[in-house]
Amino acid sequence: MPTIADLAVPRFEGSQVVVPAPDAGPGNWAGAPSAVLVDGTFWLTYRVRRPVGVGRGVAVSVARSRDGETFETVTEVYRHAFGAESFERPVLTVLPTGGWRLYLSCATPGSKHWWIEALDAETPARLASGVRRVVFPGGPSMAVKDPVISQRDGYWRAFICCHPLDDAGDEDRMTTHLATSRDGLGWQWQGEILAGRPGRWDARGTRVTAVLSDDPLTVLYDGRATAEANWFETTGVARERDGVLVPSGDAPARSPWSDRSLRYASAVPLPDGRTRFYFEAARDDGAHDLRTVVI
Repeated sequence: MPTIADLAVPRFEGSQVVVPAPDAGPGNWAGAPSAVLVDGTFWLTYRVRRPVGVGRGVAVSVARSRDGETFETVTEVYRHAFGAESFERPVLTVLPTGGWRLYLSCATPGSKHWWIEALDAETPARLASGVRRVVFPGGPSMAVKDPVISQRDGYWRAFICCHPLDDAGDEDRMTTHLATSRDGLGWQWQGEILAGRPGRWDARGTRVTAVLSDDPLTVLYDGRATAEANWFETTGVARERDGVLVPSGDAPARSPWSDRSLRYASAVPLPDGRTRFYFEAARDDGAHDLRTVVI
């Protein structure tokens, strides 16, 4: 079994900016990325966010690149078209029957509730006007967002970030639950698969952000110790043991700047055996850029 040192994990050092923050200062973020490599083309989707009171998550972009570093935007989706107060992490995937699907994390106005919606279209450029379906509605006691979705052996698997809403003022708490599906639209919940560790750097919340391997199941995840660190998560590794993911180590990947955030890491395996990571990371003025690094 590989050790943490054997795994390709993201790091700030040596990374470069792919999409800069929309403006200077805290709350201006480009990030929450999800990326895939299809027939030699990198496809990247991400959200652009403004500070609270200015806009929050205003749009999701879909872009393509041949080198994984310089991207051309092919379409944008705006929150007002969904009646959402904010967007968070999207996911772009190729459908096994042809076409594309974009999953969107949508905030219910005036509440802490989130839901996840899917857009289907023949091409990425047509996703903004694609067929819409709510796939994870959430509920009065649970907000759902920031999916990590994959297809394997004829079924779909989703790691969903869940925020309990039963305690006012503590809605930032998060754990990851697993769901499975035959078509990526109708899902069956399988239960909680990753939770934080009391007294550790991930005590307040854990959110799976990327699958590194399936044997054993090994993932990257966001974590934070306190409510005050909400939005400033750092990145660790967890492995499956007895049906749940168990965090490994106490040295998460961080930015060296301002709030130290390095979060929403997405992993793209490359043909040469390396991995290209995309992630959101803090810079010295408190804004967050979308960055990439090859390990």
